[in-house]
Amino acid sequence: METRRMVLGLYKQLLRESAKFPAYNYRLYALRRTKDAFKDNKMETNPEKIQELIGKAQKNLEIIKRQVTIERLYTDTKLVIEKPKPSSHGSQS
Repeated sequence: METRRMVLGLYKQLLRESAKFPAYNYRLYALRRTKDAFKDNKMETNPEKIQELIGKAQKNLEIIKRQVTIERLYTDTKLVIEKPKPSSHGSQS
């Protein structure tokens, strides 16, 4: 049960950190990749393999945190898909 709690916590952390990517494409890729990796390995029962996967996920979490920080330093303009729609209030005749 302790391993399950740790894995779920790690999963939530990965999702939370992945959602912080300023760039739309990186954000969606990291979220999708995290979900897919956990889904692919959810039936794993070998304790050694589980520990290996946890270690890999922890390394990936550190990489994501580092990349989010770097990307925030060098942000670019947002994509059209990310821009909010103009409001319909205001300049009506």
